[in-house]
Amino acid sequence: MLKVFRGAADNIETIDEIVPGSWVHCVQPSADDLARLQAYGIPGELLTHVNDLDERPRVEREGEKALIVLHFPYMQDAGADIPFITVPLTIVVTSDVIITSVPKATGFLQKFSAGTVRGLSTNNPSRFVLHLLQYVAGEYLARVSEIDAAVDRLEDQLQRSLRNREVLELLKYEKSLVYFTTALRSNELVLERLRRGNILQWSPDDEDLIDDVLIEVRQAIDKVDISSNILGQMMDAFASIVANNLNVVLKFLAAITIIVTPPVIIGSFYGMNVALPGANSPTAFASIVAVSILTSIAVAIIFWRKDWL
Repeated sequence: MLKVFRGAADNIETIDEIVPGSWVHCVQPSADDLARLQAYGIPGELLTHVNDLDERPRVEREGEKALIVLHFPYMQDAGADIPFITVPLTIVVTSDVIITSVPKATGFLQKFSAGTVRGLSTNNPSRFVLHLLQYVAGEYLARVSEIDAAVDRLEDQLQRSLRNREVLELLKYEKSLVYFTTALRSNELVLERLRRGNILQWSPDDEDLIDDVLIEVRQAIDKVDISSNILGQMMDAFASIVANNLNVVLKFLAAITIIVTPPVIIGSFYGMNVALPGANSPTAFASIVAVSILTSIAVAIIFWRKDWL
């Protein structure tokens, strides 16, 4: 699916044709979409991997055209083995057109097409790319906050858990954070190369925005690292908690087994067909029951005082 936008700030409109000063956004571009871009003069080599989920962040330049590949966070369907992964965002910058392409349908760029990004203009490719980088970093911060909230909910369940299900859920989020860490560091390298290299032309105002974007990207990296470290420590701690909870249950069951053992032993003795003390007494049954109960109570009191129960 291919859409074309043109304008600035809150006056971005959808148009039908690719014209100078426009922004072309593709979601899962078809062969017809790619052919349309090539007909406008975009080299096919720059469009080869736009649907490749494994495309790595990088920067290339071919003549007056620049290829920039970033990774942004993508939330998968419920029940997926990994809740969040990273998906490549391909940006092709020419002298008069900006092209973005994603291999999965996402609402990632709705904020741009809605015209709610301050200072955004399809006529300024360099600033447009910087806004994209800044927004990508903000997306990582938002997704990490969602992961932290999910981990907090699992933490409450883990304190009472005897199963591995919650620990396995934490493992899924830890995998997501590994994806985030790798992608963010690659995005940072892309931004550093854009800053040092002659890939795009920067104005003095753009230089200030680059610093702001770098700060936000590094803030996202730090937040992901902190969340990943905390989650790793939590998994180690909660694995021990699950084992300890199971030990508590087993200790309780063992104590109950020992408490009910004296009545079983006494009943076994008095179930024999041999002469036993007090067997002919009219109160034999009541006495045996009373002794059994008192013995169990005494054992329970001993266990309770030693904190075994």
